[in-house]
Amino acid sequence: MPPRLLLVLDADPAVHQALEGLLRREDRAIEDAYDSDQALDLLRRLPYEVVVAGPESGGGGDGRALLRRVRSLRPEARVILTGEANPAHALAAIRDRAYCYFHKPLPASQLADMVQQALDASAWRDDLRVVSARPDWCTLDVRSKLEAAERATQLVREMTADAPGGPREDIASAFRELLINGIEHGAGSDPRKRVRASLIRTARSVVVEIEDPGKGFSLEHLPHAAIANPEDSPTRHVEVRVRQGNRPGGFGILMARNMVDELVYNEKRNAVLFVKYLK
Repeated sequence: MPPRLLLVLDADPAVHQALEGLLRREDRAIEDAYDSDQALDLLRRLPYEVVVAGPESGGGGDGRALLRRVRSLRPEARVILTGEANPAHALAAIRDRAYCYFHKPLPASQLADMVQQALDASAWRDDLRVVSARPDWCTLDVRSKLEAAERATQLVREMTADAPGGPREDIASAFRELLINGIEHGAGSDPRKRVRASLIRTARSVVVEIEDPGKGFSLEHLPHAAIANPEDSPTRHVEVRVRQGNRPGGFGILMARNMVDELVYNEKRNAVLFVKYLK
């Protein structure tokens, strides 16, 4: 099989060196570019599947001009933009259909995983819809797909990049668990359905609301979830999941409750809101 084609654009040779070591695989071919003209020339000649694009030589911008050019040349190319920690840039990139956005210094394992996901992706361009792009009030419509949940979670990390490390990861992890619950159980992993998620920043807190299109639930009807385990049987849900043929898991609500300061459901229980205080 021909190699998977990746293009790395960045003005900094050290970034190219780091990404070469991080992204190199036997089935991949990685090409380097140091400015947009060079990158676009390469894209005209070869169908690169994933482009990891940071600031180019001679100054930078936020990469969106290049993103639009890539979309016109190679509509199916997945562009992962990198740059400064700036929620407005991250939101604008996703609204312009970047596959993802990472601020520097780049998180090695998360970036490598996202590149692999991008290579595996198909029919991805409408998976995230930005409904509200205010840095203090971001709202997304997320297609009912696990890959879309991972991309939305990375955007949440960018929206909270200025928060302390512990709370930031708690917010991202709780968001991911509850969003995946909405996708799997509320939307039934049906890619025709969507889950709406909002992240609101205040001076002292982050508030997240997630609403799925499902009928809701009651704890009495959640034998597959750890939160419904009886006190004398803390692993009962594992047995239930095995019998039902579900993937390992079932800890989402319990984990989220332990990572945030407040968590409440609406009456129907198809919408959840959590608060994390920034201390």
